[in-house]
Amino acid sequence: MDRNKLESCINPALAVATPQETPFVSLESEIPEVLFTAMKGFVSSNPNWDQYQVMTSALARFLYQNGCSERAVTERYLDDLFTSPVAASRKE
Repeated sequence: MDRNKLESCINPALAVATPQETPFVSLESEIPEVLFTAMKGFVSSNPNWDQYQVMTSALARFLYQNGCSERAVTERYLDDLFTSPVAASRKE
């Protein structure tokens, strides 16, 4: 997913921004240890996923389910919904 696609849900003007104009966002969040452990276990057992893909997928799902109608968010949500981790590892 292009990095400015999620930003366009918040500010539609960013949808036309070039990669140089689009700001990078660093996200830091405290999560319960049980979620971290589950994510770590998932990533270690699914080598085609990393923590960034897991977090992006989770964020896209949250945004979609809470009313974001941006096409890229919807596509990411649906791609992740219908692509199992096992199927994704077979593609490569």
